[in-house]
Amino acid sequence: MYSTEINGERVEFGTSGFLYRSNKLMYDRKTETLWQQFRGVPAVGPLVGSGLELEVLPMTLTFWADWVAEHPDTTVLNAETGRYPAESYSPESQNDSAYFAYRNQTTTMFPVPLRSAELETKEPVFGLVVGDEARAYPLSVFASPTALNDELGGQNVVVLSPGSGGGVRAYGRGNHVFTPARTGPGRMMVVTDEDGVEWRAEDDALVSLDGAARSLDRLPSREAYWFGWYAFYPQTDIYAP
Repeated sequence: MYSTEINGERVEFGTSGFLYRSNKLMYDRKTETLWQQFRGVPAVGPLVGSGLELEVLPMTLTFWADWVAEHPDTTVLNAETGRYPAESYSPESQNDSAYFAYRNQTTTMFPVPLRSAELETKEPVFGLVVGDEARAYPLSVFASPTALNDELGGQNVVVLSPGSGGGVRAYGRGNHVFTPARTGPGRMMVVTDEDGVEWRAEDDALVSLDGAARSLDRLPSREAYWFGWYAFYPQTDIYAP
């Protein structure tokens, strides 16, 4: 998810219908530049070479029950847009949904020039980039409540999940070493550091609960199929416990 501000101006984006490395190209309606959806940079058009890069906003791929428990006042996009019939928005688990067949096939729909057999083509991964280094964390690593204390790009990081492969988030960790403690509403993670101090994993930061008002910033990340992650970050390595 990205901010739509370009040079301080809010710009509207649309779907071009084109793909690059089997990933969607979007376009901005001001300059009609095509943008890589995966990295948020111009791909074709007048803004190529401008150095612009869309700001990544924190998001979490999670379960509805967990989300609404943590955010009880949340709103939901209305599927009755007047553009597409309601059945176009069938849940992805239903066989009449738009991507049901695709999600249940092991192959890609279109050719991808860069591939790696280190993981299955559509193995879901949590991807993290710090500096010039990229790392893929298979979601299978997060079957149970997890705090992975790691180092990437010269920075100490911690990757958290309440389990079931969902709700994965990454934060800087300074010199702390964290372990899972408990979960709150919506399985919100609470971890403890090396001194026994509890920290709560919030949407934009890891926040200490000892009254000291300390926080550790959340890091931009994304979840993708392995082939999609590798197509844009072929220099990536894979986390191994």
